[in-house]
Amino acid sequence: MAFRNVFIAIVVGFALIVSAFLLNRARPRAQTEQANAASVRASGKCAECHYRQQYSIVHEYELSAHAAHNVSCLDCHQPAPNQHGQEHHGFTIVAKLTAGNCRACHESIYQEFLRSRHAAVSWAAVYGAKGLTPEEVAYAEKFHPGYANRPPHPFTTLEGTSAMTSGCEQCHSVGRPNADGTIGSCTACHTRHTSSVAIAREPRTCGQCHMGPDHSQIEIYEESKHGVMFNAQEAMLNLNAPARQLTTRDMWVPTCATCHMSGLNGNKVTHDTSERLSYYLADPITKKRPNYEMAQANMKEICNQCHTRSLIDRVYSQAEQVVSVTNQRVTEAKAIPDALRAQGILTGKPFTSRIDFVYFDFWHYDARTAKHGAFMGGADFVQWHGNYPMLNKMVELEYLAGQMRMEHGRGH
Repeated sequence: MAFRNVFIAIVVGFALIVSAFLLNRARPRAQTEQANAASVRASGKCAECHYRQQYSIVHEYELSAHAAHNVSCLDCHQPAPNQHGQEHHGFTIVAKLTAGNCRACHESIYQEFLRSRHAAVSWAAVYGAKGLTPEEVAYAEKFHPGYANRPPHPFTTLEGTSAMTSGCEQCHSVGRPNADGTIGSCTACHTRHTSSVAIAREPRTCGQCHMGPDHSQIEIYEESKHGVMFNAQEAMLNLNAPARQLTTRDMWVPTCATCHMSGLNGNKVTHDTSERLSYYLADPITKKRPNYEMAQANMKEICNQCHTRSLIDRVYSQAEQVVSVTNQRVTEAKAIPDALRAQGILTGKPFTSRIDFVYFDFWHYDARTAKHGAFMGGADFVQWHGNYPMLNKMVELEYLAGQMRMEHGRGH
């Protein structure tokens, strides 16, 4: 009898152990595993909670250069000047970081960023000077005259708040004015917690915003020889190479960052993405930038790390011809609605007539695409996505103008 009781107890106990094991195995790893010693050393007390609640945050941080250099969570999340912290389990932190937190260690990079079109000018392209301080507007105007001190885009009213908040603002917030007096967010390109150079060098990171019919840089890049080679050889490239040590042994195929920002083979590193741009390609009528000669020389020097001068000069010469012809076509297209307004035939606010939209698409989509395609090696975008639709829309503009004149008894 005693043996039977012992046997039953053993069987029941074993069954309970097996059941507990099976139940525990079904629980998420973040609940069952303890934060390992390495993660606790790297991120301090924060890892003890976040390892179970948001494991990805701790894991991404462990992969970062910040962790490798013993930069703790609190180093980044402590309140920067003009930020209001909140109590969080015995620490005073800010949950949403701005460039103000990053500049504590990366001040020179932040100052370069402030001079770029990614900063206040990006925000102003949607909301104008609204939200920017007079000092922020004045600073941006020094480098980009007329691009910060401007009214909001008409679409902010016509398309409404929800379209702006969930649409335009998601990209243009890279230059958002922050309550602490800083501009922008570094994590727009480097991502939160990984703070990755490699991710910032990925073409698709830039392509989050530089895509679509009005700024189709990622589509043009992927069609170009550069993009084709990158897709084929990405696994062999050293995207993690330190910026100031980057060579063509690491990146023999360029990405967006290689050409616009990187210090390839000893060239200057910059976070002013405008520094190597010689034209305002996004404008209806493209003009040279104030720093045209130096910017073009800087970009050609980067090109020269992989290409001969004769090839570089030929590409630039052909692209500048495309700019010249495109400017002429936009000028001719603009003259059509301008004449209608002068004659009192086209009245009312912008974007209340079909002809306004056709002209806007003409320069904002097709002309931009042709110009960007010429500089970035996208032949199809110069012609089929650029010049051909411009010809098509020119016919439509003339037809619409004729119809409007007929309706107003003006004939042709």
